[in-house]
Amino acid sequence: MLVDTHVHVWEIDPPKYPVGPTAPNWNSYPDEPGTADELLAEMDEHGVDWAVLVQSSGSTWDNGYIADSAARFPDRFVGHGLIDPQDADNAAQVRYWVKERGLAGFRFHPMYYPEEKILLTEQNGPLWEEIAALEAVIQFHLRAEEADQIAVIANRYPHLTLILDHLGYPQVDLDKEAYRPIVDLARYDNVHVKLSDVAGHSRTSYPHADVHPFIAQVHSAFGAARMIWGTGYPGHHRLKHDWPPLAQELRLIREGLPFLREEDKERILGGTAARIWGLT
Repeated sequence: MLVDTHVHVWEIDPPKYPVGPTAPNWNSYPDEPGTADELLAEMDEHGVDWAVLVQSSGSTWDNGYIADSAARFPDRFVGHGLIDPQDADNAAQVRYWVKERGLAGFRFHPMYYPEEKILLTEQNGPLWEEIAALEAVIQFHLRAEEADQIAVIANRYPHLTLILDHLGYPQVDLDKEAYRPIVDLARYDNVHVKLSDVAGHSRTSYPHADVHPFIAQVHSAFGAARMIWGTGYPGHHRLKHDWPPLAQELRLIREGLPFLREEDKERILGGTAARIWGLT
C-alpha cells in the first residue's frame, strides 16, 4: 500500500472556498486551484492508494474543501484541517470538524509563533482536552526550537498519535546537535516523524545526500514503524512550488536512501500510515 500523508489541495471559489491567512504575517496565496481531482489523477498514475489532505495555510481556517474532498472520495482521502490556536472557541471548532465534517485530525504550526509557546497556553487547555477525547491525529509544523512543546503534549496525552512534519526541519549547515531536540522526542512512543520535504532541506541535488545523516538519525531513533512518507502538492503545482515530481519523491524512498531495508520502505511508504489512520 502507498499512502502519501501530506498533500495540500485547494479550490478558489469564494465564499464557499475562500483564500486568506492562517498565521501572523502570512501573505502567500494561490493564483489558481490545486484540486483533489488533479491529485487523484496523479495518484492513479503512480499507484498511490491513499492521501492525507492537509489544509493549506493560504486557504483560511475554513477546512470546507478538505472535508468535502474527503467526503467525495472516502476510499482515497483522509482529511486534516487547521485550527486557530489563538481562537478562544477552538475546542468547539475541533468538535465541529471531527463530529460534523468527518476530519481525522489537524495540523498546528508552532513555528509561526516564535514569541510564545502557543500550543501550551492556558487558553488552549480545553482545545487539547477535546482533541484527546476525540483521539484526533495531530501533525506539527515545527523546528527543533518547538520540540519542548510537543514533549509536554506527548507526555500528557500518551494515547494521541502525534506527527512531526518535514523531519522537524533539519538544518544541514548546523551541527547535528542542533537537531537533537527532534531526535529526543523518540522517547515518546506516540510521536512519529514524516519523511517529507527532503529536497527543501538540502543544498545538493537528488538524492540529497546532505540530509541523509538526519534521516538516518530519525530512522535509528524512531524506527520505520514510526515514520511516514509525504510529498506536498498535486500535479504541476509540485514544480511550481519548487517541490520534486511525485515520481522522484517515490524514487527517493525506494532507491535513494541506501540504509533503508525493504521492510523499512514498505512501512514508510504506507504500512505505518495504514496503522495510524486505519486504512485498508
